[in-house]
Amino acid sequence: MNPPADPLARIARWLRETDGLIVAAGAGMGVDSGLPDFRGPEGFWRAYPALGRAHVRFEEIANPAAFERDPALAWGFYGHRLALYRRTVPHRGFALLQEIAAGLRGGAFVFTSNVDGQFQKAGFADARIMEVHGSIHHLQCQRGCRGAVWCAEGFEPQVDEEACRLLGEPPRCPHCGGVARPNILMFGDWAWIPRRTEAQEAGLVAWLEHVRRPVVIELGAGENVPTVRRFAESIGGRLVRINPQAEPMLPAGAIHLRCGALEGIATVHAALVRHR
Repeated sequence: MNPPADPLARIARWLRETDGLIVAAGAGMGVDSGLPDFRGPEGFWRAYPALGRAHVRFEEIANPAAFERDPALAWGFYGHRLALYRRTVPHRGFALLQEIAAGLRGGAFVFTSNVDGQFQKAGFADARIMEVHGSIHHLQCQRGCRGAVWCAEGFEPQVDEEACRLLGEPPRCPHCGGVARPNILMFGDWAWIPRRTEAQEAGLVAWLEHVRRPVVIELGAGENVPTVRRFAESIGGRLVRINPQAEPMLPAGAIHLRCGALEGIATVHAALVRHR
């Protein structure tokens, strides 16, 4: 029997036949929740005008050297992001993804380059999430001492947003007393402690061993840092790419929905309901 020509009908058929859903999410996943998407230096500087006035690029502040050079500035940036992510409410697309996966034998597994913890906040199980670049909700010593990683729950950053500077003391390593930093893989980063991500990766590998026909829904993943795209394409088989940008090199057999994450997820969910 020939596959349906309608791409939404084809996606619905894939989801009816699959035993496991992979959600591969990049920065665009959070835009519909109101989170900034740093698309180029202009977009970054609009979100952080103090850094724009000083011509500090994202690659310079998202860098372990920034914590050595000026911890108050580095924590002004990361402290603001931590507070923002804590108060952000995940958009409806997260719940729709859970509904799509609810009837599948293997459920869903999330692979994300986002460090914001929004999937956990939306109710996805910790054991089914791989945060390939780490998490802002966990801390480590900036020197990487003892290989320790701990929860940031007790740290409540107060930030002068006009100057993008932390007010008060930065968090400290409980072992050596040095300045702590987020447990995030940054640019030029040789001190990142990957133990959480490695444990999450082991969980993903084990899950994949029991899923025979995975469908990948890739969301808001760009080409500048192509980690999520490469992972999604490495799975092979059935890939739904949801991204508002044009796709001149779409992998063979993949389907591109040219829209934002929430609109794309809602479209897929509606197609699945319609074609049941």
